[in-house]
Amino acid sequence: HTITLPKPEISGPGLQMSLIRGTDLFGYIGIEAVLDQMRSKTMKAGFEFNIMVVGQSGLGKSTLVNTLFKSKVSRKSCTPNYEEKISKTVKLQTVSHVIEENGVKMKLTVIDTPGFGDQINNDNCWEPIVKYVNEQYEKYLREELHINRKRVIPDSRVHCCIYFLPATGHRLRPIDVEFMKRLGKIVSIVPVIAKADTLTIEERQEFKERIRQDLVDNGIHVYPQKEYDEDPEERILNNSIRESIPFAVVGTDKEHQVNGNKVLGRKTNWGIIEVENVAHCEFANLRDLLIRSHLQDLKDVTHNIHYETYRVRRLNESNMNFSEPGPLTMSVF
Repeated sequence: HTITLPKPEISGPGLQMSLIRGTDLFGYIGIEAVLDQMRSKTMKAGFEFNIMVVGQSGLGKSTLVNTLFKSKVSRKSCTPNYEEKISKTVKLQTVSHVIEENGVKMKLTVIDTPGFGDQINNDNCWEPIVKYVNEQYEKYLREELHINRKRVIPDSRVHCCIYFLPATGHRLRPIDVEFMKRLGKIVSIVPVIAKADTLTIEERQEFKERIRQDLVDNGIHVYPQKEYDEDPEERILNNSIRESIPFAVVGTDKEHQVNGNKVLGRKTNWGIIEVENVAHCEFANLRDLLIRSHLQDLKDVTHNIHYETYRVRRLNESNMNFSEPGPLTMSVF
């Protein structure tokens, strides 16, 4: 049976538009071929994804990133004879790799934050990180404002910040609250409980519930935010993610034999913790969010929400007047 719906008409000053469906056409046009064109173009050009990891030393940040992308992509693992040095301040280190899978290229940049939260006095230790995030927005904005701007603007903006919480089993620490309050306004934050295998399943669940309550009580926004859900289907998916945050994760780049199969896992005296087994930890949920289901959305939120907020503020500060003829100028800050 064919049900014919009335065609909605969009009209306005000098505009009239009606919806013509495939059943109303005299023959095949091939509009969906644009999807193949977009796919082909993306595969040739590749894309960029910039991920920041924040947390005190010893929480397994480098290991988790390596596990996520199944390769040695963190600075610690890439640098031969790496020697941990005690730093008095937070120093940001970036390392980029091109990862290729089934013909799709991704330039992955990992921004590490050694020194964060390691000192006795951690006052304002988030400032270098806030500064770095804003500097990348500024760099992108200046490229956009060039008269002869590049066809493709290099994107160094932070698309996602993974914030590592120690598995204390208590509540958010003051440093966690202060960091996420500030950074949650300018970048998408995904909190994770590091080395979650140190907690029992019951302790883990109680800890997650306390953290979720602390996030609400302190007005902290973590990704994905409810206000960015675009349709009911997306809201259902994101609600299930919000109910799981913070993800309790375990990272390792070592393989072990389990029932004749090779699995990523951590060997203990009482058995092997399988990293990708959802019954053991929520690493797979985090990977699906960051790579398989929400990577493009993370980039869209960065561009359309966080960067746009920064751009509007900067243009207002510079007192740009778009109504007057003449070249646009922007004061240097």
